[in-house]
This record gives sequence, structure tokens and C-alpha cells, in this order.
Amino acid sequence: MVSFKSLIVLCSAAVAFAAPAANVTVDARGTDAAQITIYNSATGYVGNNYYSLWEQVNSGVTMNINNGQYSLSWNQASQNVVGGIGWNPGSAHTINYSGSFNPNGQNAYLSLYGWTTGPLVEYYICENFGSYNPSTGLQHLGTVYSDGSNYDIYKTTRVNAPSIQGTATFGQYWSVRQNKRTGGTITIGNHFNAWKNLGMNLGQHNYQILATEGYQSYGSSSISVSG
Repeated sequence: MVSFKSLIVLCSAAVAFAAPAANVTVDARGTDAAQITIYNSATGYVGNNYYSLWEQVNSGVTMNINNGQYSLSWNQASQNVVGGIGWNPGSAHTINYSGSFNPNGQNAYLSLYGWTTGPLVEYYICENFGSYNPSTGLQHLGTVYSDGSNYDIYKTTRVNAPSIQGTATFGQYWSVRQNKRTGGTITIGNHFNAWKNLGMNLGQHNYQILATEGYQSYGSSSISVSG
């Protein structure tokens, strides 16, 4: 989930290390709640939406979650943070989102983020980012046109890295939008099909969220999601 998830900053690789839900502490549920506010790593449900919040250090983050909407503010005290709402399991559906994304020019991403198993894959459809382009240093494999823009496609391999199945080696897939935005339609199946055509196969879907991520930075976002 900025690929900032690793506790070690890999200066030689432009890889995002988001936090897998399996590695967070479930300290809030809210299945029946209309809204909740959380400050520490947690997963659960609000209304029909699955949510996930992960922090490297449980400090400096506030996440407010309503049914279909979340707002997140973070600062450098958390080191790494990723939070969002979505679905568990994910799928190749079409979603709509809107809102604001304010990374203050710093290292942060706004992405449709998820995992599959069999094979184990971590994937991103990156819609917007701050000062750091997540494709930096990665091999460009192709492009896919979807929802008004070309997306550049990348693949890398994470070796002995945190995952939803513990420490593992797995593929990490990327579609990075050329015309950055904060709002619109994401036709997820277009990306999955483009990846498959390049031999980047997915497995059985685990969770999938519209995520805000920040790494050693500060900022805020407020995102509504439907689909």
C-alpha cells in the first residue's frame, strides 16, 4: 500500500511499499456504526465499505470514515501511512470517486490499491501523486488508455517483503496515470486486461481500496467512493 510500507527505506529502488492489511492491528471495527474516527492501525467495516488504516508508527494520523467517504490527515510522525475505503474482496468493477488530495508537494500517492493470492500480487492504479513519481527507476512495459488518459504500466518484484501472507516474494503491478487527477471513473477491468496481455496475471482477489499514502511527509485528503 507508496510503496512506503517497508520499514527500511530502499534508496536504490523506486518501489512503493504499502501496508498489507494482514499485518495491521485490528483495533476498531464499526460494522454497525454510521461513522468512526481512528488514529491507529485498524481494519473493519463502516456501512458497506471495508476500510484499512496502517501506520509504521501509530502517531500523527487522523482518519474519519463515513459510509462511502473518508478523510485523512497525516504528518511525519507516522513515518509511513496508508488509509482508504473499498471492498473485500476486490474485483474488476468500475468505480467513481471524487474529493481532494493535498500532499503539499510531498511524497504521497492516491491510488486504487489491492492484493491477490495465487499468485500473490500487490497492485496499484495510481491516479495522482506528489513530488515522487512511483514509476521512477522501474521498467516501462506498455501503456493502456482508460477513462480519458494513458496509463504507463510497470512491474517489479518484491523480495522477502511484507505482504498479506507474511514475508514473501511477490509481483507488484502498476498503472500510473499520465494526466493526474483527483476524481472520476476508474474502469478497473481495463487495467487488469492490459496487465494480463503483458503476462502480468492476477489471482484470487483480496481487499481493494481507494487509498491515500504518505511517506515521511504531511498532507490531507477527503475522498468519496462508489461502485
